[in-house]
Amino acid sequence: MSDTVPWPPHAYVPGQNARHPEGWFDDIKASVASDAAVQDTQAWSVGLKYLQAGYFWECHEVLEAVWLALPDPSPERDVTQAIIQLANARLKHRMGKPNAVLRLCDMVDALLKGHAGTILGLDVQMIASWVHQTRVTISK
Repeated sequence: MSDTVPWPPHAYVPGQNARHPEGWFDDIKASVASDAAVQDTQAWSVGLKYLQAGYFWECHEVLEAVWLALPDPSPERDVTQAIIQLANARLKHRMGKPNAVLRLCDMVDALLKGHAGTILGLDVQMIASWVHQTRVTISK
């Protein structure tokens, strides 16, 4: 897997700027089809980097391929969906939709419930703290 992150020209925010061209993320998503474990794919790595850098729509776009590749049900699938919904919550915050932020944070909490330790290289408590930080931002 390459350490190079393919950065889109901007973070897409629906209703505020242009969506990326169709197929822009196809190569990243195709990394999931390899024989590698999902946490070792470009899609997983880049998706997390997008989340950290504020590319929330893009995070969702690439991590959906990871989510679809995971067994259902599984802790890995729950954690991946939790990250996707956290990205969605942060996007809704950027769009000025506080009720949607809270609803999505509740969804993330439900997905994490019953899970502990490290899943796909992420500490579940760390993800829970990201959710808390996201909730706090809407009260500011």
